Amino acid sequence: MSTADVQVISVGGSIIAPDQPDVDFLKKFHQAIVSYLQEDENRKLIMVSGGGAPARQYQEAYRSVVDEASAEEQDWIGIAATRLNARLLKALFGEYCRNEVVIDPTAVESFHGRVLIAAGWKPGFSTDNDAVVLAERFGADTVINLSNIEKIYTADPKTDPEARPIDQISWADFRKMVGDQWSPGRNLPFDPVAARRGAEIGLRVISAAGRDIPNILAILEKKSFVGSVIGPQ
Repeated sequence: MSTADVQVISVGGSIIAPDQPDVDFLKKFHQAIVSYLQEDENRKLIMVSGGGAPARQYQEAYRSVVDEASAEEQDWIGIAATRLNARLLKALFGEYCRNEVVIDPTAVESFHGRVLIAAGWKPGFSTDNDAVVLAERFGADTVINLSNIEKIYTADPKTDPEARPIDQISWADFRKMVGDQWSPGRNLPFDPVAARRGAEIGLRVISAAGRDIPNILAILEKKSFVGSVIGPQ
């Protein structure tokens, strides 16, 4: 497939299920995506689901009971949560999604409907990395990373009053910010493992607010948008 055929969206768990499934968001997101697909029969989307509240809550329960919690087990718990959210997305887009939920992005060769839903794969990284793998496999040059933040900041704005929003940043500078190591539950705008692979293949990542439906459509339609761009300089 060419880049014109498919776009990849990493749908953060923080917007699917911030505390519980956000029904209001899901209704608006579903309506907008269906409208987008209906405007052009050649449009296809890959959506990769994050874990959200179920991942955090169950990981915390595990850590609270076990003195030396395993990072691998925490990842598997998070992966299970991504698969629950992905199953919800598949149900919502059922008429457009004919494949089963993808849990190994290296194993899928094609998809037959208009939407492909993917979830967590294995420990060692987040679903951001799965989105990068799928973008590479299906020839997409951009991953649209939707979360609960409008832009990437130079630091955590909740704790650092000097933090500033970033409109555009190179992979090299972004990787200096986030480092190279993944740990379960780490709150970062884009997974360090995914960032390393994204830099290697020259991918572009747009980080934007997931609940801003008009802005999501603007990104999909290649119009002016609000967000941060990570990519080659």
